[in-house]
Amino acid sequence: MTQPNIIQLSEFNVTQKIIESLSNVCTRAVLFSVKEESKDATQIADELKLSLSTVYKTLSSLEDLALVEVHKFIFSNEGKKIKQYRSRIGKVEITLNNTEPVLHLYPNKRPVETKISK
Repeated sequence: MTQPNIIQLSEFNVTQKIIESLSNVCTRAVLFSVKEESKDATQIADELKLSLSTVYKTLSSLEDLALVEVHKFIFSNEGKKIKQYRSRIGKVEITLNNTEPVLHLYPNKRPVETKISK
Protein backbone atom coordinates (compact mmCIF):
# COMPACT_ATOMS: atom_id res chain seq x y z
CA MET A 1 0.00 0.00 0.00
CA THR A 2 1.28 3.49 -0.88
CA GLN A 3 1.91 6.15 1.71
CA PRO A 4 -0.54 9.08 1.69
CA ASN A 5 0.87 12.39 0.49
CA ILE A 6 1.01 15.54 2.66
CA ILE A 7 -2.30 16.87 1.34
CA GLN A 8 -4.11 13.62 2.12
CA LEU A 9 -2.58 13.51 5.60
CA SER A 10 -3.65 17.04 6.43
CA GLU A 11 -7.18 16.69 5.08
CA PHE A 12 -8.59 15.71 8.46
CA ASN A 13 -6.01 17.46 10.60
CA VAL A 14 -7.62 20.01 12.93
CA THR A 15 -4.57 22.25 12.83
CA GLN A 16 -4.80 22.36 9.05
CA LYS A 17 -8.53 23.12 9.19
CA ILE A 18 -7.95 26.02 11.59
CA ILE A 19 -5.14 27.44 9.44
CA GLU A 20 -7.29 27.17 6.31
CA SER A 21 -10.20 28.82 8.10
CA LEU A 22 -8.04 31.70 9.34
CA SER A 23 -6.65 32.29 5.86
CA ASN A 24 -10.11 33.49 4.81
CA VAL A 25 -10.51 37.27 5.20
CA CYS A 26 -14.24 36.96 6.02
CA THR A 27 -13.55 34.43 8.78
CA ARG A 28 -10.87 36.65 10.32
CA ALA A 29 -13.15 39.69 10.17
CA VAL A 30 -15.93 37.84 12.01
CA LEU A 31 -13.48 36.49 14.58
CA PHE A 32 -11.95 39.95 15.19
CA SER A 33 -15.42 41.45 15.45
CA VAL A 34 -16.24 39.34 18.52
CA LYS A 35 -12.83 39.47 20.20
CA GLU A 36 -13.49 42.39 22.56
CA GLU A 37 -17.23 42.08 23.09
CA SER A 38 -19.93 39.55 22.39
CA LYS A 39 -22.30 40.24 19.50
CA ASP A 40 -25.15 38.52 17.76
CA ALA A 41 -25.06 37.55 14.08
CA THR A 42 -27.15 40.56 13.01
CA GLN A 43 -24.79 43.00 14.73
CA ILE A 44 -21.79 41.33 13.06
CA ALA A 45 -23.45 41.37 9.63
CA ASP A 46 -24.34 45.07 9.96
CA GLU A 47 -20.86 46.01 11.22
CA LEU A 48 -18.98 44.10 8.52
CA LYS A 49 -21.48 44.72 5.70
CA LEU A 50 -21.86 40.97 5.12
CA SER A 51 -24.97 38.95 4.43
CA LEU A 52 -26.56 37.37 7.48
CA SER A 53 -26.27 33.91 5.90
CA THR A 54 -22.52 34.40 5.40
CA VAL A 55 -22.12 35.42 9.04
CA TYR A 56 -24.14 32.44 10.29
CA LYS A 57 -22.12 30.04 8.12
CA THR A 58 -18.84 31.57 9.31
CA LEU A 59 -19.91 31.49 12.98
CA SER A 60 -20.94 27.86 12.62
CA SER A 61 -17.56 26.97 11.17
CA LEU A 62 -15.72 28.91 13.89
CA GLU A 63 -17.86 27.25 16.55
CA ASP A 64 -17.11 23.78 15.12
CA LEU A 65 -13.40 24.58 15.37
CA ALA A 66 -13.90 25.86 18.97
CA LEU A 67 -12.62 29.33 18.01
CA VAL A 68 -15.84 31.10 19.06
CA GLU A 69 -18.42 30.27 21.68
CA VAL A 70 -21.92 31.31 22.55
CA HIS A 71 -21.04 33.73 25.31
CA LYS A 72 -24.57 34.49 26.47
CA PHE A 73 -28.16 34.68 25.35
CA ILE A 74 -30.32 37.77 25.18
CA PHE A 75 -34.05 37.93 24.66
CA SER A 76 -35.65 40.20 22.07
CA ASN A 77 -38.79 42.23 22.77
CA GLU A 78 -40.72 39.40 21.09
CA GLY A 79 -39.21 36.89 23.55
CA LYS A 80 -36.91 35.34 20.97
CA LYS A 81 -33.67 33.86 22.36
CA ILE A 82 -30.66 35.35 20.53
CA LYS A 83 -27.11 33.97 20.73
CA GLN A 84 -24.25 36.34 21.50
CA TYR A 85 -20.90 35.08 20.21
CA ARG A 86 -17.43 35.76 21.57
CA SER A 87 -13.96 34.76 20.38
CA ARG A 88 -12.29 32.10 22.50
CA ILE A 89 -8.87 33.09 21.18
CA GLY A 90 -7.02 36.35 21.52
CA LYS A 91 -3.90 35.58 19.55
CA VAL A 92 -2.78 33.07 16.92
CA GLU A 93 0.74 32.18 15.88
CA ILE A 94 1.53 29.93 12.93
CA THR A 95 5.10 28.83 12.40
CA LEU A 96 6.73 26.29 10.13
CA ASN A 97 8.75 23.42 11.54
CA ASN A 98 10.37 21.77 8.51
CA THR A 99 7.32 21.09 6.31
CA GLU A 100 4.69 21.01 9.05
CA PRO A 101 2.87 24.08 10.35
CA VAL A 102 2.77 24.58 14.12
CA LEU A 103 -0.28 26.37 15.46
CA HIS A 104 -0.33 28.21 18.79
CA LEU A 105 -3.69 29.50 20.04
CA TYR A 106 -3.79 31.84 23.02
CA PRO A 107 -6.96 32.35 25.05
CA ASN A 108 -8.94 35.54 24.78
CA LYS A 109 -8.45 37.53 27.97
CA ARG A 110 -11.86 38.79 28.99
CA PRO A 111 -13.83 39.38 32.13
CA VAL A 112 -16.00 36.50 33.28
CA GLU A 113 -19.64 37.22 32.52
CA THR A 114 -22.31 34.59 32.99
CA LYS A 115 -25.51 36.56 33.37
CA ILE A 116 -28.46 36.16 31.04
CA SER A 117 -29.88 39.49 29.87
CA LYS A 118 -33.57 40.06 29.41
